[in-house]
Amino acid sequence: MNWRIPILVTFCATTALAHSGVKNPAVLARMNGMSAIAQNVKVLGTMAKGQIAFDAATAQEAAAAIARHSEASVTLFAPQETDPHSEARAMIWDNFDDFTDKAQALKVIGDELAGSIRTLEDVQGAIDPLGDACTACHTLYRAKH
Repeated sequence: MNWRIPILVTFCATTALAHSGVKNPAVLARMNGMSAIAQNVKVLGTMAKGQIAFDAATAQEAAAAIARHSEASVTLFAPQETDPHSEARAMIWDNFDDFTDKAQALKVIGDELAGSIRTLEDVQGAIDPLGDACTACHTLYRAKH
């Protein structure tokens, strides 16, 4: 079993806690968008682990949602908004082209998966590319609280 699945599922389970106390509506919208990505990654991760039954349509929709929210994240992050509870590092706006490229890379993966998932093995094979794309962005642009 892929070592990334437990990490991705744990990440998804803890994202909701980060939202408490956020006052800035733009930051909250960003966080909600990121949580939507995390929840859909969780669907794929739990399916890959066999914790929920494989369903191609559900997996395809989760992948499509990842793509939609990844694309929307560029617009959500365009204004440089802050909040004490935000996990976004200021370097996002210093390197916005790179941030945009990373969001686009996740969108492409989501779109490709939405059109190609047919089997449980397809879902299991999706975890590494998804994890790599998430890690590429979070390593640089997400602060740890």
